[in-house]
Amino acid sequence: MSAISRLLQPRSVAVIGASADASKTAGRPVAYLRKHGFTGDIYPVNPRVDNIDGLRCYPDIASLPAVPDVAIVLLGAERAHIAVRALAERGTAAAIVLASGYTETGEAGARRQAQLLEAAGSMRILGPNTIGLVNLTDNIVLSASGALEMAHFPVGSIGVVSQSGGILGALLSRAAARGIGLSKLISTSNEVDLELADFVDYLADDPATQVIALYVESVRNPDKFRAAALKAARVGKPVVAFKIGRSEAGAQAAVSHTGALAGADRMYDALFKQVGVIRAQAFSDLLDIPVALSTGRVLRGNRVAILTSTGGAGTLVSDSLGVSGFETPPPDAETAARLRALQTGDHAALDRNPIDVTLAGLQPDLLRGAIRALLDSPSYDALIIIVGSSSLAMPELMAGAIQDCLPGSDKPVIAFVSPHAPEVAALLTQRGVPAFAAAESCTVALSGMLQTARWKAPPAASMASATVSIDDLPAGALDEAQAKQLFARFGLPCAREIMVTTPAEAEAAAAALSGSVVLKILSNEIIHKSDVGGVAVNLKAENIGARVTTMSAEVHAKANIEPKRFLVQEMVLGGTELILGMHRDPLGTAILLGMGGITAELFKDTTLRLLPAQGGLNREDAMEMVRELKTWPLLDGFRGRPKADVEALVSTIVAFSHMTAQLGERLAEAEINPLFVLPAGQGVCAADGVVVLSEQG
Repeated sequence: MSAISRLLQPRSVAVIGASADASKTAGRPVAYLRKHGFTGDIYPVNPRVDNIDGLRCYPDIASLPAVPDVAIVLLGAERAHIAVRALAERGTAAAIVLASGYTETGEAGARRQAQLLEAAGSMRILGPNTIGLVNLTDNIVLSASGALEMAHFPVGSIGVVSQSGGILGALLSRAAARGIGLSKLISTSNEVDLELADFVDYLADDPATQVIALYVESVRNPDKFRAAALKAARVGKPVVAFKIGRSEAGAQAAVSHTGALAGADRMYDALFKQVGVIRAQAFSDLLDIPVALSTGRVLRGNRVAILTSTGGAGTLVSDSLGVSGFETPPPDAETAARLRALQTGDHAALDRNPIDVTLAGLQPDLLRGAIRALLDSPSYDALIIIVGSSSLAMPELMAGAIQDCLPGSDKPVIAFVSPHAPEVAALLTQRGVPAFAAAESCTVALSGMLQTARWKAPPAASMASATVSIDDLPAGALDEAQAKQLFARFGLPCAREIMVTTPAEAEAAAAALSGSVVLKILSNEIIHKSDVGGVAVNLKAENIGARVTTMSAEVHAKANIEPKRFLVQEMVLGGTELILGMHRDPLGTAILLGMGGITAELFKDTTLRLLPAQGGLNREDAMEMVRELKTWPLLDGFRGRPKADVEALVSTIVAFSHMTAQLGERLAEAEINPLFVLPAGQGVCAADGVVVLSEQG
């Protein structure tokens, strides 16, 4: 049995620093272990007390009669490492350290945390600054959370891992109030050793857990998290994460636009999407989505039947579904006929959706018949049942009638409880029908189920065949000509251009390129040239010389830099402007694609893909990125516009990702903006570029 398995399923538990006063935090673990039915050995350790709640109390760890599988360490941060070292020397599998005062408090706390890890040796540590864990499956509570004062908790198949101790208690109590069954709850907190990914990996193998819910502050080891999340997805266990810290205030400034467009939170979106994690947008979603997924039912499409006896509530649900892209079509002819056969009179509205039936007096047979007809219907992928006020008098009758219909179909069946009746909602949930108090929660739950059903495992990475040398390029920001030279080495097509230093050379270059041209300053000190008047378009050979002189003066006035070199570049016409860039982040390296030009940061129509551990993106990844843009129709012939050369764009994205992967940490920043995508068959063209290279290691 692994150390993590022994942590979750110990046969013996030592409580170091246990108090005889159950009202104190240090007194809770022993009290909760006994209250909630732990059947193994409990060893309280306290030199000042002979017994606690009838259990013999030991003066120190050396006096314990056997080596405990797990120890709960209730000592302060100044002494916890002493107990941890003694436990490790005795061979304890894992210790749970509740004390605060570690990395969350600054440098001194960080030193204490390092001391704690050193003292543990090969023993695993949960925490510090944790509230512990709760294994409801096996009646094992290794926690001091006040939420455990409750007498009973529904046991189910949702595992919870939280980087906040307080949130663990909040989810435990909220789930219990709603009749939602949980399996395991673990608070990882400071994660000196065991972290989020360790428990995702464990729960992926846990037969009692079918859905994993995460409260995430940060992912400390992205590669490990990615592997664990993919493992869970591949064994059919959905992972739902609520990630706090969504503000972009923490996004670091960079010389390119890409850093601002990516942002820290966008990187989490990309990571979660690529590994099959469903991102909860609100804290309430962290229970709403998992409870729907825990039914094991499969949502194969977006067509939803709404069965109601109260029109207003049905409209609320229908409206919420419509906003999120779900369809509520009317019943097909055969289904409508089955519904009409169930009810006489003209009170029912059975030819539209919501399907409004009269359930006055709550007729179970009518309800069963309507549910079965809708679940059998080829017109619907899911069913939402509106539970109205009539259910308050006989909730068991309604819950039983709905439950009777579940075995006949694997389509999702959920309930919207219209009156304020939490006890009715809890009853339905415990009967296998996830029940919600808000119409929007129904939509969120179904959206999570649809995302799970549509997720595909990421394709294999694309590996570049040849190594490209950049030893001749300097460290730091490259000028535009150097940046394009780098792009060209990796097969990225660039606009034709000529470097010049005088008005006469500019005139000759414009004549050589023919047609209209673009004039730009060439400098590695000024990256955003248009901001200082360093770009002029639609020039001819006859007027470009004068423009060199005026541009030089204008740039000097605005930036206090007198440009010495200029680029004369062919003017690219008839293309769609995109931005293609890379962004490094603690989560990894991402490729960004979006609407380009000077309005890129204004419109923020972008999509991200994290690079795999080895190699670049493949064509499937790149094509998905292109189709995810809101401006995709502009590339696909919107309103008679010529279709763009999407195949060439895909090839360019793949080549850019290979460049990023091959150069690794040497490539600090890289961006093409604008990247012109020309009409089909004419390719793409990099019209400007930013590259920053780090010093060679």
